[in-house]
Amino acid sequence: MPDTALLDSIERTRRAPSLEALYDEVKRFNMKPGWVRRERPILWREPKSIYVATHWRYEEGKAALDAAGRLIDVTLAERRNLVMENPAADSGFGTTRTLVCAYQMILPGEKAPAHRHAPHALRVIIDAKGAFSNVDGDKTPMETGDVVLTPGWSWHSHGHDGDAPAYWFDGLDVPLTQLLEPMFYEEHPDGAAYERDAKLVATSPYRFTRDEILGALDRAKPDPEGIHGARIELAAPTMPTMGLAVERLPSGAKTRRHRSTANHCFCVMEGSGASIVDGKTIAWRRGDVFIAPCWAWHDHAATSDAVLFAMSDEPLMRFARYYRAETA
Repeated sequence: MPDTALLDSIERTRRAPSLEALYDEVKRFNMKPGWVRRERPILWREPKSIYVATHWRYEEGKAALDAAGRLIDVTLAERRNLVMENPAADSGFGTTRTLVCAYQMILPGEKAPAHRHAPHALRVIIDAKGAFSNVDGDKTPMETGDVVLTPGWSWHSHGHDGDAPAYWFDGLDVPLTQLLEPMFYEEHPDGAAYERDAKLVATSPYRFTRDEILGALDRAKPDPEGIHGARIELAAPTMPTMGLAVERLPSGAKTRRHRSTANHCFCVMEGSGASIVDGKTIAWRRGDVFIAPCWAWHDHAATSDAVLFAMSDEPLMRFARYYRAETA
């Protein structure tokens, strides 16, 4: 039997006497006319990121983590870290639209419980001796200058057998996972057994040692376009949303100004220098972190021999055919 109320509604909509009346009708259907003018348009001529060039200083983060080491235990915090929030982030969480960065610290003798989550993650070890990471049952050292991977949905934990606090940079694609909504998280059902059964490995696809990275940079050729210094990519096929690279800039070197649709997060592994990002000068030194959001012009200049780690969402942009780049 026909629904007379529905039929009446349809007919009333069809006979709407004015645009204002039509707008009222379609609003009840959870629809909105695509031809009306909006404060924020659906399409625009080129990227306009709301995220801004921002700089986080390692010494400031380290001081705060030292205080946290006195005030909170990892059994309470699980992970003692400081998230780098972009001051313009509408979510109040992301460092860029798709990536989030943090500083993290663990004290000697501590162990952080095992868990796993959908987002992919990595660590750039800034200062550590005796720390380790367990990833899918492999126990890998975390020493100064290493890069350690934690692919999404891999069981992982970390601990510290050394004598001094260990500090590192965290990079994850949590904002992307939140945006797309396939977020999963799980604590290990028997973390003690996981820790006990972890096997120490000499080499691992989850670890790039400082010596390996520096050796590869020694063999790397200069970028013929001058956009980067001598540069290597760190292969992470199990983390397809993230591109990982390390570049070397000798003292006095300057890169060519460029921009792309990728979001870039830089962690200074060695040296000092300054970058101009979207017109803002950022003077950086070892351990510092700074970002170049989507479509922001940027270049780097080293004031001492420098090594920069870069994390970006370029593979994601290329996969979706959104990637574009320009040079000045």
